[in-house]
Amino acid sequence: MSIEKEEGLAKSLLDSFPFLEGRVSVRRERRIWVEVELPRFREVFDRAADGLGFGSLCVITGLDEGEELGFIYHLAGESGIMLNLHTKAPKTDPRIATVTGRFPSAHIYERELVDLLGAIVEGLPPGKRYPLPDGWPEGQYPLRKDWKPEGSERAAGEAN
Repeated sequence: MSIEKEEGLAKSLLDSFPFLEGRVSVRRERRIWVEVELPRFREVFDRAADGLGFGSLCVITGLDEGEELGFIYHLAGESGIMLNLHTKAPKTDPRIATVTGRFPSAHIYERELVDLLGAIVEGLPPGKRYPLPDGWPEGQYPLRKDWKPEGSERAAGEAN
Protein backbone atom coordinates (compact mmCIF):
# COMPACT_ATOMS: atom_id res chain seq x y z
CA MET A 1 0.00 0.00 0.00
CA SER A 2 1.49 3.32 -1.09
CA ILE A 3 0.10 6.41 0.60
CA GLU A 4 2.63 8.98 -0.57
CA LYS A 5 0.04 11.16 -2.34
CA GLU A 6 -2.26 11.06 0.67
CA GLU A 7 0.56 12.02 3.03
CA GLY A 8 1.58 14.85 0.69
CA LEU A 9 -1.97 16.23 0.69
CA ALA A 10 -2.18 15.89 4.47
CA LYS A 11 1.09 17.84 4.76
CA SER A 12 -0.28 20.55 2.45
CA LEU A 13 -3.28 20.93 4.74
CA LEU A 14 -1.05 21.17 7.80
CA ASP A 15 1.23 23.69 6.09
CA SER A 16 -1.81 25.87 5.29
CA PHE A 17 -3.54 25.30 8.64
CA PRO A 18 -1.15 24.58 11.52
CA PHE A 19 -4.15 24.48 13.88
CA LEU A 20 -5.00 21.10 12.32
CA GLU A 21 -1.94 19.48 13.92
CA GLY A 22 -3.05 16.14 15.37
CA ARG A 23 -6.38 16.37 13.52
CA VAL A 24 -5.36 15.07 10.09
CA SER A 25 -4.93 11.37 9.48
CA VAL A 26 -4.40 9.05 6.56
CA ARG A 27 -6.44 6.06 7.67
CA ARG A 28 -5.83 3.95 4.60
CA GLU A 29 -5.03 4.23 0.92
CA ARG A 30 -7.08 6.99 -0.76
CA ARG A 31 -8.69 8.17 2.50
CA ILE A 32 -7.77 11.32 4.44
CA TRP A 33 -9.71 12.37 7.52
CA VAL A 34 -9.68 15.85 9.02
CA GLU A 35 -11.32 16.96 12.26
CA VAL A 36 -11.93 20.71 12.08
CA GLU A 37 -13.65 23.07 14.49
CA LEU A 38 -16.81 24.65 13.10
CA PRO A 39 -15.52 28.26 13.09
CA ARG A 40 -12.59 27.21 10.84
CA PHE A 41 -14.49 24.66 8.75
CA ARG A 42 -15.27 26.83 5.76
CA GLU A 43 -11.71 28.03 5.20
CA VAL A 44 -10.42 24.44 5.26
CA PHE A 45 -13.28 23.30 3.01
CA ASP A 46 -12.60 26.09 0.50
CA ARG A 47 -8.84 25.40 0.45
CA ALA A 48 -9.47 21.71 -0.17
CA ALA A 49 -11.84 22.45 -3.05
CA ASP A 50 -9.82 25.30 -4.60
CA GLY A 51 -6.20 24.62 -3.83
CA LEU A 52 -5.90 20.90 -3.30
CA GLY A 53 -8.02 19.60 -6.16
CA PHE A 54 -10.95 18.13 -4.26
CA GLY A 55 -13.47 19.37 -6.79
CA SER A 56 -16.29 16.87 -6.25
CA LEU A 57 -18.65 16.70 -3.32
CA CYS A 58 -19.72 13.06 -3.07
CA VAL A 59 -22.07 13.24 -0.10
CA ILE A 60 -22.58 14.86 3.30
CA THR A 61 -23.09 12.52 6.24
CA GLY A 62 -24.96 13.74 9.31
CA LEU A 63 -24.47 12.09 12.70
CA ASP A 64 -26.02 12.35 16.13
CA GLU A 65 -22.95 12.43 18.38
CA GLY A 66 -24.69 12.88 21.72
CA GLU A 67 -24.61 16.56 22.66
CA GLU A 68 -23.54 17.53 19.14
CA LEU A 69 -24.48 16.92 15.55
CA GLY A 70 -21.58 15.81 13.38
CA PHE A 71 -21.22 16.64 9.71
CA ILE A 72 -18.81 14.84 7.40
CA TYR A 73 -18.23 16.34 3.95
CA HIS A 74 -16.82 13.69 1.64
CA LEU A 75 -14.81 15.35 -1.14
CA ALA A 76 -13.09 13.55 -4.00
CA GLY A 77 -10.22 14.51 -6.24
CA GLU A 78 -9.41 13.32 -9.74
CA SER A 79 -6.74 11.08 -8.22
CA GLY A 80 -9.43 9.02 -6.51
CA ILE A 81 -8.42 10.21 -3.05
CA MET A 82 -11.28 11.07 -0.70
CA LEU A 83 -10.98 13.86 1.82
CA ASN A 84 -13.42 13.54 4.70
CA LEU A 85 -13.89 16.82 6.58
CA HIS A 86 -15.62 16.28 9.93
CA THR A 87 -17.02 19.13 12.00
CA LYS A 88 -19.56 19.41 14.82
CA ALA A 89 -22.20 21.82 16.07
CA PRO A 90 -24.00 21.71 19.42
CA LYS A 91 -27.50 20.22 19.29
CA THR A 92 -28.75 23.33 21.08
CA ASP A 93 -27.72 25.46 18.06
CA PRO A 94 -26.83 23.11 15.18
CA ARG A 95 -25.98 25.77 12.59
CA ILE A 96 -23.75 25.24 9.61
CA ALA A 97 -23.43 27.30 6.43
CA THR A 98 -24.57 25.90 3.12
CA VAL A 99 -22.02 24.87 0.52
CA THR A 100 -24.48 25.17 -2.38
CA GLY A 101 -22.64 28.23 -3.69
CA ARG A 102 -19.70 25.98 -4.54
CA PHE A 103 -21.55 22.69 -5.05
CA PRO A 104 -25.18 23.34 -6.12
CA SER A 105 -26.03 19.65 -5.79
CA ALA A 106 -25.31 19.86 -2.04
CA HIS A 107 -28.85 21.09 -1.47
CA ILE A 108 -30.22 17.53 -1.41
CA TYR A 109 -27.77 16.43 1.29
CA GLU A 110 -28.31 19.62 3.27
CA ARG A 111 -32.10 19.11 3.19
CA GLU A 112 -31.51 15.65 4.65
CA LEU A 113 -29.53 17.26 7.49
CA VAL A 114 -32.45 19.61 8.15
CA ASP A 115 -35.23 17.03 7.89
CA LEU A 116 -33.60 14.05 9.57
CA LEU A 117 -31.37 15.66 12.22
CA GLY A 118 -32.76 19.16 12.76
CA ALA A 119 -29.66 20.98 11.54
CA ILE A 120 -29.99 24.63 10.60
CA VAL A 121 -28.27 25.10 7.25
CA GLU A 122 -27.78 28.82 6.86
CA GLY A 123 -28.16 30.10 3.32
CA LEU A 124 -29.83 26.95 1.99
CA PRO A 125 -32.04 28.06 -0.91
CA PRO A 126 -35.78 27.53 -0.40
CA GLY A 127 -37.14 24.22 -1.60
CA LYS A 128 -39.26 21.21 -0.78
CA ARG A 129 -38.62 19.03 2.22
CA TYR A 130 -36.47 15.99 1.66
CA PRO A 131 -36.72 13.10 2.33
CA LEU A 132 -39.62 13.43 4.77
CA PRO A 133 -43.12 14.19 3.48
CA ASP A 134 -44.52 17.72 3.70
CA GLY A 135 -46.93 16.68 6.46
CA TRP A 136 -44.21 15.33 8.76
CA PRO A 137 -44.51 16.91 12.24
CA GLU A 138 -42.18 19.84 12.89
CA GLY A 139 -39.48 19.17 15.47
CA GLN A 140 -39.49 15.41 14.84
CA TYR A 141 -36.02 14.35 13.71
CA PRO A 142 -35.92 10.58 13.14
CA LEU A 143 -32.12 10.20 12.99
CA ARG A 144 -31.56 11.73 16.41
CA LYS A 145 -30.80 9.09 18.98
CA ASP A 146 -33.30 10.57 21.45
CA TRP A 147 -36.16 10.65 18.90
CA LYS A 148 -39.28 8.74 19.80
CA PRO A 149 -42.08 8.38 17.26
CA GLU A 150 -45.33 10.03 18.29
CA GLY A 151 -47.35 7.54 20.32
CA SER A 152 -44.39 5.19 20.79
CA GLU A 153 -44.74 5.11 24.62
CA ARG A 154 -48.36 3.96 24.32
CA ALA A 155 -47.46 1.41 21.64
CA ALA A 156 -44.61 0.07 23.76
CA GLY A 157 -46.90 -0.22 26.79
CA GLU A 158 -49.49 -2.14 24.80
CA ALA A 159 -46.86 -4.64 23.66
CA ASN A 160 -46.10 -5.72 27.24
